[in-house]
Amino acid sequence: MILHKGDTLFRQGETGPLYELKSGLLKIVRIHEDGRPTLVNIIVPKEMIPHHSLISPNPYYGSAIALMTSEVEVIPSNQWYHKLEQDPFLCREIALQLQEKLRMMQQRIDQLTEVSPADKLRKLQSWFHSYIAPASLTDILTQDEIGQFIGLRRETVNRLLRAEVISK
Repeated sequence: MILHKGDTLFRQGETGPLYELKSGLLKIVRIHEDGRPTLVNIIVPKEMIPHHSLISPNPYYGSAIALMTSEVEVIPSNQWYHKLEQDPFLCREIALQLQEKLRMMQQRIDQLTEVSPADKLRKLQSWFHSYIAPASLTDILTQDEIGQFIGLRRETVNRLLRAEVISK
């Protein structure tokens, strides 16, 4: 299945199949009760989502939206869970996938626990470069999304990015 930038793969609260991202990037956005969206994750190629449903089914935690043209493979839930019961080696593959995602999330926690807004942005740029290069952070995410991702206001992100350009 091909998704174009802005297309929604699934919506928060729905249930359905699992997916493997073959190419492109997806963002996971959580909508709060007051309607405010928060960018909570970026999905990179070779990831299977939703992560919390790899072992047992659960409703989608957030909405998955394409950040660029992306190719996604649909994995029907009943086939996936049946295969999981039949193939114990698949459990190891899932554990390795979740371990890698945990490492990515630990780096994200490092970004969020920085005190200085400039350090938060610097660590996000470094993380982004590690997983998503050659595209730059601002090629993929809006200033508002960057702010959501690292706990800053859009205005602060704008000021920091302008300061970066001036210092170069």
